[in-house]
Amino acid sequence: MHNTTAMLIELGAIILALGLLGRLAGRVGFSPIPLYLLAGLAFGHGGILPLQASEEFVATGAEIGVILLLLMLGLEYSASSLVTTLKTQYPSGAVDFVLNAAPGAVAALLLGWGPVAAVALAGVTWISSSGVIAKVLGDLGRTGNRETPVVLCVLVMEDLAMAVYLPILTALLAGVSLAGGSVTLLISLGTVGAVLYIALRHGRIVSRAVSSDNPEMLLLAVLGLTLLVAGVAQHLQVSAAVGAFLVGIALSEEVAEGAHGLLSPLRDLFAAVFFVFFGLHTDPADIPPVLLPALALAVVTMLTKIATGWWAARRAGIAPKGRWRTGGTLVARGEFSIVIAGLAVGTEPRIGPLATAYVLILVVLGPLTARWTEPLASRLTRRRSPDKPRNTAPVDQSEPVHAGG
Repeated sequence: MHNTTAMLIELGAIILALGLLGRLAGRVGFSPIPLYLLAGLAFGHGGILPLQASEEFVATGAEIGVILLLLMLGLEYSASSLVTTLKTQYPSGAVDFVLNAAPGAVAALLLGWGPVAAVALAGVTWISSSGVIAKVLGDLGRTGNRETPVVLCVLVMEDLAMAVYLPILTALLAGVSLAGGSVTLLISLGTVGAVLYIALRHGRIVSRAVSSDNPEMLLLAVLGLTLLVAGVAQHLQVSAAVGAFLVGIALSEEVAEGAHGLLSPLRDLFAAVFFVFFGLHTDPADIPPVLLPALALAVVTMLTKIATGWWAARRAGIAPKGRWRTGGTLVARGEFSIVIAGLAVGTEPRIGPLATAYVLILVVLGPLTARWTEPLASRLTRRRSPDKPRNTAPVDQSEPVHAGG
């Protein structure tokens, strides 16, 4: 009884604090994500007042938060549009890998950590945070922008690449044979292929199975299906986020529209819990010793992510403003980077604090670059060409598309 009482008190205090922080951020026109993270730092391990009774519940809520964020993004797009974007944008995935994995690998080798740690740190710097970026897109009202499918395409290619990368990394860390690693890899790829095939070919059947005129029944069916698929995907060494995203794109427009309205409040609640959980598990005392190398790596990979997004959006025919928005949006790192670092600490313990500091820097800067990269780039461009007539400027094709407009 005592534990239950303490858990309720802690959860109530957390949720109330999140509401107040979100309200404060809204008044100043700022994303609440950095405030959620700082709150987690203040009340996590090594913080001002560590929380203990609610830790397990918050951990589960954080997992659900990432799943709901990716589900809601998937509801915005159809399976056919996703496949078309992937077919046309796969070179962007290759550029993303080269530009953003290389700095991590080079840094690990320069620090003398060895090739296995280099593979791990390359993953930490490569993968953007789908959870943070999904929240930022919603906060900034950009889910309908023309450049948003490019952002999602890069994120989905990264998440799908994790189905290949994580089994390889796990095998390297454990010293598993090539045959054992290959079996795990084949299972992961087969799972992704099967879920994607069902989403493409049998999405209408899935929609009919969960469709209901009763909001309660629709909410239970969609949420249950999403958690089930995400859990099975994670059990088979595939990201739960990928499974949730594919469930979203498998649902038809009618079901997707109804589910979107029902799930939005749940997404906002559990997404906030996810960011608090990230801060709760970061000991502030571990950050100062690795702050300078983490900051240097963050600056380099912030620039490489902006370059990646700019190049990907340019290939898609997006106007310059949208290109800068794409690059700035992709900067944040988060959940996958922490997972990768957690796997690698057994081989190279020093990678943990560095990865934590690195991710914390970019998860705070990410919402800022998403908002300010395009205005700053536009201001610099105007300063360089002050005599350019306004009526000759190209039309920005990256603004939101409205139905019937």
